[in-house]
Amino acid sequence: MFSLKELLPSLLSAAFVMLVSSVVKELMPPVIRDYLFAIFRRRFTFIIKEKCDLDRNEIFEAATTYLRTKVTSDSTKCLEASKTIRQKKPTFDIAMGQEVLDRFGNIELKWKLMEKGDLTKQNRQVFFELSFEKKFKEIVRESYFPEIIRRSETIKKEEEMVKLYSCESGCLDGCAWRSVNLEHPATFEKLAMEPELKKMVKDDLDRFVRRKELYKKVGKAWKRGYLIYGPPGTGKSSLIAAMANYLKYNIYDLNLSCRLSDLQLRKILLSTSNRSILVIEDIDGAAAELNDPERRDELFTLSGLLNIIDGLWSSCGDERIIVLTTNHKDRLDPALLRPGRMDLHVHMSYCTMDGFKLLTSNYLDINGDHQLYREIEGLLENVEVTPAEIAEELLKSSGNSDDVVLAGLVKFFKQKKLEKAKVAKVKELLKSGDTDFDVKGFVKFLKQKKLENAKAAEAWQLFCDDIDVDVDEGLVKLLKRKYFNYSQLR
Repeated sequence: MFSLKELLPSLLSAAFVMLVSSVVKELMPPVIRDYLFAIFRRRFTFIIKEKCDLDRNEIFEAATTYLRTKVTSDSTKCLEASKTIRQKKPTFDIAMGQEVLDRFGNIELKWKLMEKGDLTKQNRQVFFELSFEKKFKEIVRESYFPEIIRRSETIKKEEEMVKLYSCESGCLDGCAWRSVNLEHPATFEKLAMEPELKKMVKDDLDRFVRRKELYKKVGKAWKRGYLIYGPPGTGKSSLIAAMANYLKYNIYDLNLSCRLSDLQLRKILLSTSNRSILVIEDIDGAAAELNDPERRDELFTLSGLLNIIDGLWSSCGDERIIVLTTNHKDRLDPALLRPGRMDLHVHMSYCTMDGFKLLTSNYLDINGDHQLYREIEGLLENVEVTPAEIAEELLKSSGNSDDVVLAGLVKFFKQKKLEKAKVAKVKELLKSGDTDFDVKGFVKFLKQKKLENAKAAEAWQLFCDDIDVDVDEGLVKLLKRKYFNYSQLR
């Protein structure tokens, strides 16, 4: 038996340790406390930041996906739960400040999600702390991290969920992406476009995906550019969604109206992932702003835009596709259109008979011939109507018989043909008219007064759907002279 005198030093030592531990827990910041405890326990900690320099941190993203399979452990006291309408199951993520335990062989590992900085001051940093016994450091570095990346890629493939990213407006560093699941149902099978064109795009995508070694052999960045152009309503955005669904690539939608600089454009490119599609819609609008002397100093430059498409910065990543869309290809700088930047130009035209049959198959389940198809084919050859216009007519007639719906479309096409003939007649009359007056003022006036004045509205309706007033200003001049006195209306 030990005497009280012999036990007293041990008891005092234990009491001192308990007192110090209590003081440390109460007064010392958690980050410093955990660090000191790790030292005394001979533990090692990896800090895994959300970003590494200008690029994304692949280990952070892989860990985020991987830990969703581990957050059900008893060690987790708080989770973030989410579910979109089309998701089959909810998603559970580790919450800020929470811990998740994992095992790799005989190694016990502790993950903790942390943050520091102030979001309002654009200096917020998010990171994981991964701690374990120090003697396993090499195993974790050489085996555990590669296993996490492999497991996360497997999980993503099993989910088959394509993400749509949008660049957050007003972000100073130009790379704050926010995402939602892309739930656009477009596929190549459902697109109302020419079969030959559809096959050309699919074959080009397939070649691009399987030519990694060829790109490396010839010294080119593994990327490809697509220019998709054509009138509004011809399916440009639907084609992009079909491409993403076909390849299972995420989409990054870049809005160039957010007043970005060249530096921010580079950061945006670097913050996109591999196997993705960077989309810049209505590129002609951005090009027009670049040519505006009053706004030139506020924007990125054309050379900055070309640099992310085909310059040195474009090589910072693999298996990337860049898609530009425009309604007016002729307004774009030729430097933007050459091969190496826009490698494939895809013209989305007005609806043809092949596209029409596909639409009626989608909406009406008509998979064979119909007695009105021959008449419709003749009308489509003489009118300019978009797939979006036909789809809208099909939706409005939903619930009627096939014969009634198609007869309504015949009537719609005949009306479009009549309007086209009227515009053609006005164009012909234009050749012999006097046209010296304020065209721009007249166009602006029509836009303001078209709902207030019946004659102005009538004139506007005659050319608005078929003629671009910014290009064909002569027609506006003629309408003014032929239909009403512009000076009296002001």
